[in-house]
Amino acid sequence: MKKQFFLIFILASCVFCNAQHITCSPKDSVAFANKINEIKLVSKATTFGDSLIAIGKTFLKIPYVAKTLEIGEKESLVVNLQGLDCTTFVENVLAFGLISRADSLYFPSFTSTLKKIRYRDGNLDGYGSRLHYFTEWISNNETKGLVKNITNKIGGKIVKKEINFMGTHRDLYPFLKDDANYNTILKTEVALKQKEFCVLSQEDIAANEHLIQSGDIIALATSINGLDVTHTGIAIRAEDGRIHMLHASTGSMQVEITKMPLVDYLKNIKSNIGIMVARPI
Repeated sequence: MKKQFFLIFILASCVFCNAQHITCSPKDSVAFANKINEIKLVSKATTFGDSLIAIGKTFLKIPYVAKTLEIGEKESLVVNLQGLDCTTFVENVLAFGLISRADSLYFPSFTSTLKKIRYRDGNLDGYGSRLHYFTEWISNNETKGLVKNITNKIGGKIVKKEINFMGTHRDLYPFLKDDANYNTILKTEVALKQKEFCVLSQEDIAANEHLIQSGDIIALATSINGLDVTHTGIAIRAEDGRIHMLHASTGSMQVEITKMPLVDYLKNIKSNIGIMVARPI
């Protein structure tokens, strides 16, 4: 009976994916069904942040895989629950958290929510519509009412920096071989040039750590020219009372919780200048 259910679910998912321009393998369809069962077993948390942590922990030890969204010749909504990079980990956890809160644990609800999170104004309109730069990811998802950028409220200071890494490193991004995609990214970078963003500097994090809550999205700001953020994860207050980070790690190559508190973890990243904090709402 269970095998028949999964077969029906996989077939239905494949038909839905083909109709909606979604890239999802049969294995990921099964992974989605399993994830829903895991989420149903997670006890109801008192806060949305705690719910996100509970959901995030169900991904522990899932392999880190880079460039999971760079598939095919045209942009599609990629559903990959078997390998995650730092951003797709955050996106998937947030999407599952939102559909769980809405009591709508169905594949169409998940893909619709994931698309809303991943793309500018929730509209999938080619490669350039994806929120590649995390500063724009935060601001656009704040506009959608999904998160609140609290960096300025916890001691962050304004940073002015030209964000143009993709435009100046075209060869690193296969989709940018297409001139239309490249020109769209250049337009995005021009728009970002007009904006400022707040960063809580590395030396100020310890004094303001008590203002960060479990479930907050942490983005690691960088000194690298043209880049705003190099990594992201989810804040978790551990048993030691300190803020750690639940993330898809390039160090261990899997989803894990940092052994060291966030403050100490960041000291080992030479290019790090601080963090941005977005609170899911």
